[in-house]
Amino acid sequence: QAQLQPKTQTHPKAFLLLRVATQHAKIGSESPAADGAARKRPGGGDAPAPAPADKRRRPEPPSSSGSRDRHHQARRPPLAEEKVRASHILIKHEGSRRKASWRDPEGVAISATTRDDAADLARALRDQIVSGERKFEDIAAENSDCNSAKRGGDLGSFGRGKMQKAFEKAAFALKVGEISDVIDTESGVHIIKRTG
Repeated sequence: QAQLQPKTQTHPKAFLLLRVATQHAKIGSESPAADGAARKRPGGGDAPAPAPADKRRRPEPPSSSGSRDRHHQARRPPLAEEKVRASHILIKHEGSRRKASWRDPEGVAISATTRDDAADLARALRDQIVSGERKFEDIAAENSDCNSAKRGGDLGSFGRGKMQKAFEKAAFALKVGEISDVIDTESGVHIIKRTG
């Protein structure tokens, strides 16, 4: 009877340990895709809501499926806003919303320039850059009607929604180092170079 007593005392503990181990095994087999789908934010967004308090400390189980990992990563919100860095050369004309620039403070020459003349000048300047005859920065410094001319046309980095639609679309479509064709906006005609 003395020998049975210790077994009776440890048996409930052993049962409890077995039960806890079984629960952990079930948790470790959860699918990341199903877990993410079950915790969508209210309002239909794709980003998963924060995990409930009882799951926050539990590490994600390693996945043997690359496709499941890609699906899980695709559901995460972007870490940073997509941005580009670009320079431009702006040639204003009679249709520009503001007919003045550092080169023509009174807007006399700008008001006398048609859109076609401005586009022809922009194409001629672009040809000089593409042929290697002159550097983009030098042409921008001399010819651009934008105040960015003093920085060689550099506009810095910007995200979506910061520039006029046609300019944004062209800038984001370029690869780093590429130069656009002539782009029309309300400001005038542009040649854009993506720098980052």
